[in-house]
Amino acid sequence: MDTRALLAVVAGLLVMHFSGVSGNVAFQVHSKFKGSQRSLGAMREHDSRRHGRLLSVDLPLGGNGSPSAIGLYFAQVGLGNPSKDFYVQVDTGSDIFWVNCAGCDKCPTKSELGIDIKPYDINSSPSGKLVTCDQKFCAAATGSSADGCKADTLCEYSVVYGDGSTTSGYFVEDYIHLNQVTGNFHSSLTYASVKFGCAKKQTGDLGSSDGALSGLIGFGQANSSVLSQLASAGKVKKIFAHCLDNIQGGGIFTIGEVVEPKVRTTPLVPNQSHYNIMLKAIEVGGEGVELSSIPFGWFDKDKQAIVDSGTTLTYLPGYLYDSVMSKITASQPGLKFVVVEEQFTCFEYSKSLDDGFPAVKFQFVGSLNLTVYPHEYLFKISDLKWCFGWMRSSIQSKDGEDIILLGDLVLSNKLVLYDLVNQTVGWVDYDCSWSVKVKDEISGVIHSVGAHDVASGYALTMGRALTCLLSVPFILYSFML
Repeated sequence: MDTRALLAVVAGLLVMHFSGVSGNVAFQVHSKFKGSQRSLGAMREHDSRRHGRLLSVDLPLGGNGSPSAIGLYFAQVGLGNPSKDFYVQVDTGSDIFWVNCAGCDKCPTKSELGIDIKPYDINSSPSGKLVTCDQKFCAAATGSSADGCKADTLCEYSVVYGDGSTTSGYFVEDYIHLNQVTGNFHSSLTYASVKFGCAKKQTGDLGSSDGALSGLIGFGQANSSVLSQLASAGKVKKIFAHCLDNIQGGGIFTIGEVVEPKVRTTPLVPNQSHYNIMLKAIEVGGEGVELSSIPFGWFDKDKQAIVDSGTTLTYLPGYLYDSVMSKITASQPGLKFVVVEEQFTCFEYSKSLDDGFPAVKFQFVGSLNLTVYPHEYLFKISDLKWCFGWMRSSIQSKDGEDIILLGDLVLSNKLVLYDLVNQTVGWVDYDCSWSVKVKDEISGVIHSVGAHDVASGYALTMGRALTCLLSVPFILYSFML
């Protein structure tokens, strides 16, 4: 028996040992920007790279999130058989799942995040398979036709990002290893077969060691996403949620039905690449803000907003930014506001933020409100210096309409639910250090899941300690093997 065949037998026994249970699954998610003080340059650089292609670049894979090395939330996932660990950015605004592969040209080999960067090698995983161009997945993921395709030709992809960075390679299929929640605050290991990109060449900032990661896992709506693959295989419901604590460094990221807390929702705008919803009004301290750039609200109408946890800040069209900021700063006429790094409005303040500044309320179709308190739209850069998380932008839809982008700062401290089955998005204010209750669609049993308890369950199952920067369990419900 040759070495590869022997590995296949041993790995198969390991997979059999850890499989065979249906229920809930989890893996760890971490945050680079953990803590109360943040780097202005890193946040703005991340967002600017992202927005460079957010609405203006037409990608063959249908994804529109950020691949930048400065990922906000990243997960440790296992790939292959036997499993090897990879750190990938978790992004609700993109679709494709890809990792750097063995022999990749200019792929990062080290990261300033202090994580181990290793390439995926299909030759060391007996369960790995090549995806060929005649498969249905290839046509769906790349938008290409199988006409003239030879059965043994690889399904290749190439993505060009807004900042000029590129990644290219081919698709493979292999096991992804995840944590399965088997009871209250308890988990064990399970796996599923998914197709993902095997990157063979990187250019631009994707090859930089500054915050480099092994790849990206997207949770967009396209059929190429891991979420869609698992759902189409009947393993999960196409619903996910996240609760991110940007101060204490805790939270939860789930796939499946959350039964507690209850979440009010608003309809998704149909036929969009992102999670677009309709905004009806904005209030600052109870005072309305005109949504139109035309005086006196003439021809005023609802505006689209994108819900995107992969973006750090919140971006408003210029006229809305000016109106919101003027009403907020009017509450503190004695403060000196300065512009830092040519973009951030900052000030020194030693009193209570929530007592000194007004809340900002976004009102959406379906009576869903997003109330953003001062301690959420302001962030600290030094002991007494604070900056606003609102940014001026010129982001537009394909038909030229101004669009609002709601990022991580205003989505934190809320349980945000993305229900693709019913085409809705919603949220509720929530302490992300608390547990949530989730329903197993197969058995109907409801389990409690907490941010840090799942991590300990995984460590016990694997018999090893895990590095935990921001413990955000990623849970798959109704996972059927």
